[in-house]
Amino acid sequence: MTCRERLEKLLKERGIQFKVQSHEPAYTAQELAGKLHVPGQRVAKVVIALAGPRPVMLVLPAPDQVDLEEVGRMLGLPGAVRLASEDEIRNLFPDCEVGAEPPFGGFYGLQLLVDRQLIGEPEIVFRIGTHNHVMRLRYDDYARVAKPVTGQFARRPESA
Repeated sequence: MTCRERLEKLLKERGIQFKVQSHEPAYTAQELAGKLHVPGQRVAKVVIALAGPRPVMLVLPAPDQVDLEEVGRMLGLPGAVRLASEDEIRNLFPDCEVGAEPPFGGFYGLQLLVDRQLIGEPEIVFRIGTHNHVMRLRYDDYARVAKPVTGQFARRPESA
């Protein structure tokens, strides 16, 4: 079963409404926002980091960047957080294209941190295992199912 199929099954079992949408391939979260004509603030970008030896899923708005120092402070591991390599990501998510992981850390046994900027969004859009499919879901429904830890670890680049 693909990650998309597992996710759809879970949401249907919980009675949560969602919409799956196909689009031309997009490889960055900002490119995805442009193709879908959605504000980047509503596109939930997934970043995989390693906190010491432990993988962690970070979810933040598309235009933002992860502040690894802040993630380290949140996890009690200052200076011990780095971005995962493509090979490390590939091994963690065998049913997803690299860079198209859905923001559901629990599916993969990962701790899930969501930047609090997403909390106020009525709807979020995120990849579901491929670079040409997304899911749209109310943020409140997402949080109820995914059960993330929220914090402030994203920063907006000055050029954005």
